[in-house]
Amino acid sequence: MKIEKMRIFAVICIVSLIQFCRCEPLSVDGKVLILDESNFDSAISSFDHIFVDFYAPWCGHCKRLSPELDAAAPVLAKLKEPIVIGKIDADKYTRLARKYDVDAYPTVLLFNHGIPTEYRGPRKADLLVRYLKKFAASDVSILDSDSAVNSFVEEAGTFFPVYIGFGLDSSMIEKFAIKYKKNAWFSVAKDFSEDLMIVYDFDKIPALVSLNPLYNERNTFYGPFEDEFLEDFIKQNLIPLAVPVSHDTLKLMKADGRKIVLTIVEDESEERSKELVKLLRAAASANRDLIFGYVGVKQLEEFADKFDTSTKLPKMVIWDKSDDYLSVVGSESIEGEDQGTQITKFLEGYREGRTVKKTLSGPSLMQFIHRSFDIRMVYIFVFVVAVVILIQSLSKGDDSDEYRRVPNQDSKVNHPSSSISEGESKEYKEGDKED
Repeated sequence: MKIEKMRIFAVICIVSLIQFCRCEPLSVDGKVLILDESNFDSAISSFDHIFVDFYAPWCGHCKRLSPELDAAAPVLAKLKEPIVIGKIDADKYTRLARKYDVDAYPTVLLFNHGIPTEYRGPRKADLLVRYLKKFAASDVSILDSDSAVNSFVEEAGTFFPVYIGFGLDSSMIEKFAIKYKKNAWFSVAKDFSEDLMIVYDFDKIPALVSLNPLYNERNTFYGPFEDEFLEDFIKQNLIPLAVPVSHDTLKLMKADGRKIVLTIVEDESEERSKELVKLLRAAASANRDLIFGYVGVKQLEEFADKFDTSTKLPKMVIWDKSDDYLSVVGSESIEGEDQGTQITKFLEGYREGRTVKKTLSGPSLMQFIHRSFDIRMVYIFVFVVAVVILIQSLSKGDDSDEYRRVPNQDSKVNHPSSSISEGESKEYKEGDKED
């Protein structure tokens, strides 16, 4: 009996060794890593940065994303801190899909040191690479020449604001660089010329310059370099002076403690709306305790209608991101020629307390922020339920698992806050991931 047990033990050891040897080692080879339940956890723990595509073989959006990931993988693998791209069939490995609250295809998560963040950036290979590079970059980049500064700004692109400390010690902004790494690039220039001071428009040091290339905005902070004031400057410049409302910018504004001066127009793309945005930027520059946002009914009707668009547009309201907002008495609309004066009167009325509280129409704004814009999912859900009922009625209780769908549930992963470009919003919309 003892010999028999030893033989069984030996067989188990041999089988285990064979299985172990069959496992392919995980390496950064520039190819998309195929993940399953046997290697998923190992991959997440093996790589500091791994970008995982949860896809379904039948999903059209997934099929379009796949070649972009193939093209981006070798570029990201060559970074100083490589980013590995992996993909997993979430329709097959449903346990992992449920674990990470995958409720639509494709869902893409970026794991930084094992912590998942849902990716909502562009999907074309070149833009995807540029977007992801910042997550593998140093918290604070040290720049030692004019050319290094210019190269840093150029490589940063337009997706995130850029902060450059001139004559600052990196330790002064390091804690904020870590805290806001998902939102901006941070650097310190150790050596630079007077010519560069002219280029970046500051006349003394130490100085912290913020750049928002997408909106062509630049601001300079000369101190005091105490934590409270420094962080206020950084937070205020994460958001442009006048920010267009979108699913992603709403979350960015929600994370900011300031109230929002929200302007509703018929169409953001109209020339008169663009001129109004210029006036809003000027007002925002003089009222940094408030966020100035704008939204077009044509661009985001479901959101704009919550603020009673039956009033003549354009109109302005004060919104604290709750289910209520304030209307300023006598400034229900800013329609007319001299909109600059009307904006000033609106702000004066708000600060003097001449306001009326109103309640948003429709569902909660936070529900709006967290839900998909694409109503196609409703139709898909109804269709699937109808099919399931039909099959069950025909099979008379057959428990066949032929038809499956990922449960529709709220995602629990952290969402990155980031500035979203106009080009990027065209490239990817929240509803586009659902197939």
